[in-house]
Amino acid sequence: MTSDLIEQLDGATIQHGPLSNRIYVMNPGDADAGQLAHKLELLAGENGYTKLCVKIPESSASSFLDRRYIMEAAIPGFFHGEETALCLSRFLDPDRGIDAHQEEIKRIIELALHAGDTKTTSLPEKVSIRQCRENDAAAMAHVYSCVFPTYPFPIDNPGYLRDTMRTHIVYFGAEHKGKLIALASSEMDRENAAVEMTDFATLPSWRGRNLAGLLLREMESAMRKRNMKTAYTIARAISPGMNITFARAGYGFCGTLINNTNISGGIESMNVWYKRID
Repeated sequence: MTSDLIEQLDGATIQHGPLSNRIYVMNPGDADAGQLAHKLELLAGENGYTKLCVKIPESSASSFLDRRYIMEAAIPGFFHGEETALCLSRFLDPDRGIDAHQEEIKRIIELALHAGDTKTTSLPEKVSIRQCRENDAAAMAHVYSCVFPTYPFPIDNPGYLRDTMRTHIVYFGAEHKGKLIALASSEMDRENAAVEMTDFATLPSWRGRNLAGLLLREMESAMRKRNMKTAYTIARAISPGMNITFARAGYGFCGTLINNTNISGGIESMNVWYKRID
């Protein structure tokens, strides 16, 4: 499984590469918004990328909106539980801004918003949920490689999993008779008290038992104890299951990132959901 690069640009953390064919500003850090916008264009031009996507404070938006970015999503309270984060995008190839599945995405959002409470609130027999440890990394990588043919981050690499455990990501697993059968992670932005609930994967033989929802409930409890204020996710827009999982857990829909991420074999649009958890 290949993935794009994560590196620093003028104090901002960015991800870019040919896999998703775009630049994603994951964290603007202390970068000057105007200079960052200019350098992103230069980097995109050098590599022929077709999309720029930035997650920035609302107060920094004008530097990007003046350069023909559009708002695709907004996450209230992302920064310190107070300021909204805007997901702004610029499509350098007009075709990239068109999703042939637009009507299907709308249908899935409506389905999720009206799904009602989940009926499965208890774990299946002999299944438990726990925080993953470094010695789980090989088994975790195997689960991820079984579920995702492509993914924007190298979650099939045990070294990556161990490294991120040591810094800012808490992984959770559902276990049956000592074997991991489902996974998810909480990627913490401690500075801003925001956490991304992500990397959900359930082995095919265990799907349909709401393991993702049960993992999410455990993750929220753990993140509250770590003083996180706002939880969010970026979920596959054409995946009814994940969108329904977050809607049922009380997350609000806050936008769609069109043709944004290479996941499960191709570039797909992603829905953004958020929830205050403090």
